[in-house]
Amino acid sequence: MTACSKERLLTVSAAHGRQVAEPFRAEQRYRVCWDRGMRPAERGRRSESQAQAIDETDKAIITELQVDGRLPYAQLGPRVGLSQAATRQRVQRLIERGVMQVVAVTDPLMLGFEVEAMIGVSVDGDLRSVASSLAEQPEIEYVVIAAGRFDLLVEVVCEDNKRLLAIVNDVVRATPGVTGTEVFTYLHLEKQTYTWGTR
Repeated sequence: MTACSKERLLTVSAAHGRQVAEPFRAEQRYRVCWDRGMRPAERGRRSESQAQAIDETDKAIITELQVDGRLPYAQLGPRVGLSQAATRQRVQRLIERGVMQVVAVTDPLMLGFEVEAMIGVSVDGDLRSVASSLAEQPEIEYVVIAAGRFDLLVEVVCEDNKRLLAIVNDVVRATPGVTGTEVFTYLHLEKQTYTWGTR
């Protein structure tokens, strides 16, 4: 909620080992992502029973691409013990199986998105239906069904507070089943990283 925030890696992660977060840059970066890196609709369609088995070579590939998603196969292959052709096949298979994505990561501030917030949403009725409706909104980048005080956690990225108000009032609160909201506007993002490797 991932989220899909200020360095800011706006969606990249092989299915999000922890490494030190790098400073935000204006230029695009390419990384590998999984789980939070997947688009909301894609993540929602997956279930725990769909978990993909990956071997140590796959893990090595993912780890290398999380550092540099544009690493040439000619360089990646020797690092993971494969030929260039075999490495290309492995990477393509990981992408086709939905294990990872390689995407451009941007800084939302550089693109004019000045406000980011997490919205706690209370729901009466079908949580999945409400979550699905909210996930369709373009400015909502992250939707999760949660245990605890709120039924849903919704992350938004928008141009200014006027647009944030419109999203909260006209979109979230207007969604059938929503009974209450609480907005947590981000003041500062200390750390966000998607390069946590594999287990």
